[in-house]
Amino acid sequence: MQIHVVEEGQTLASIAETYGTTPEAIDKANELPDPNKLAIGQAMVIPIVGSYYWVKQGDTLYTIGQRNHISAAELARVNGISPYKPLQVGQKLYIPPRPRRAADFNAYVEPRRTVPPAMEADVRRAAPHLTYLAPFSFRIKRDGTLQRPNLSNFPAIAKENQVLLMMVVTNLEKGQFSTELGALILNDQELQNKLLDNILATAHELGMGDIHFDLEALPTTGAEEYANFLRKARGRIHAAGLMMSVALAPKTSAVQAGKWYSAHDYKAIGALADFVVIMTYEWGYSGGPPMAVSPIGPVRRVLQYAITEIPADKILMGQNLYGYDWTLPYERGTTAKALSPQAAIALAARHNAVIRYDYRAQAPFFTYTDDQGKQHRVWFEDARSIQAKFNLVKQLGLRGVSYWKLGLPFPQNWLLIEENFRVRKRA
Repeated sequence: MQIHVVEEGQTLASIAETYGTTPEAIDKANELPDPNKLAIGQAMVIPIVGSYYWVKQGDTLYTIGQRNHISAAELARVNGISPYKPLQVGQKLYIPPRPRRAADFNAYVEPRRTVPPAMEADVRRAAPHLTYLAPFSFRIKRDGTLQRPNLSNFPAIAKENQVLLMMVVTNLEKGQFSTELGALILNDQELQNKLLDNILATAHELGMGDIHFDLEALPTTGAEEYANFLRKARGRIHAAGLMMSVALAPKTSAVQAGKWYSAHDYKAIGALADFVVIMTYEWGYSGGPPMAVSPIGPVRRVLQYAITEIPADKILMGQNLYGYDWTLPYERGTTAKALSPQAAIALAARHNAVIRYDYRAQAPFFTYTDDQGKQHRVWFEDARSIQAKFNLVKQLGLRGVSYWKLGLPFPQNWLLIEENFRVRKRA
C-alpha cells in the first residue's frame, strides 16, 4: 500500500497510471469527496500490494533498505537489479510489504439521544479493524447507579465482528468531569460497593467484556484513593471473568501536578489495569490557538515516560480522528469547529487551498478564506500523520491504538491499520 501526496496538475487517472491501478480503485479506497477535484497536498492511500520508491540523489540500496526494513540484497533481488551497480536518480524500485505484528485497537463512539445513520455506518465500517468498541459513557450518579448511553445497534455490530464491548464508566455531570463526584466515589466505601454491584450487573446484562474507568478531574490528593478503588474494582471485575482498563491523562513525569494529572499514578494504575488508554491528543483544542491536535513530539515524550512506569504491552496510544478549523486571527474565548479528515480535504478542495505538511509536528494543515472574507487555519489528520503514529507504536512496542472518536470519517486510517498490523480479536 502506498501513500501518495497529490501534486499540482495531477489527476486521478494520471496517479492511477503511475501505480498500475485504476482511478476507480483509488476513489473507492479513499472515499474521495470529489474524484474530479483533488486538493494539492492531499494524501491518498493507493491500494496496491507493497509500494514504490523513486530514487533520490544520494540514495543507495542500503539506505533505502534501512528506511524500509529490507536488506539491500533482498531489495536488489525483488527488483531484478545488480546490488553493485549504482542507482539512477528517478529510478523506480518496488518495496515488498512489511511483516505485520499483532496489536489491539479501540474506538470510542459518543451517541447522543439518537444515533445518526452516519455514525452507525462509521461504526460498521470500523468494526472489522477493532479489538474493542467503547460507547461513551455510563455516567455514575451520586446514588451509585448508572446513566446509560444509547447503545443502538452497537452490541450486534460488535458481536458480528468479534469485537469486545468496553463499558466506559465516567464521573461526568452536566457534560463536565466532576471533582466533587470523583471525591465521593473515592472516599465512600458503601457508595463504591453499590457502584461496583451496578457496574457488574449492567456489564452482565449487556454483554460487556471490559470495564473501562475514565475518571478525570479527580481531587489532586486522590492518587492513593483512586488506586485503592481500582484495586477493589479489579478483584471483583476479574472474579466476574471480565477485563479492567483505565484512561489516563497524558503525563511526562510522576510529579506532574493539576486536577487532570495528580490522581493518575501511572505506576500504580499500570500494575492494576489489564491495559490503559493514554489520551495523547488535544494539544491543539477547540478553545486554544491553532496547532496540531496530536503533534508527534509531545506524544512521543508522554509515551516515552509512560513505558518507564507501565509495561509497553499494556499501553494503547490515544489518537484523534478529527481536526479543527480556527478563524484567524485567533482570539481567546473563541471556539474552533471540529471536522473530519474527509471534511477537511473537501474544504481545501472547495477553496483551492494547498494542503501543507508540518514535518516537525507530523501533521497536515492549510489556510483558506471563507465566503465572508475571513481567513481560517485548519489542522487535521491524514495518511502521513497516522503512519507516523503507527511507526511510533511499533518503535515503542505498544499494545496498540485507541481512537477518539467514531462518526468522523477517515478511510485512510483503517486501510493503514491493515497494512501495518494484524488486529487482535479478543471477543
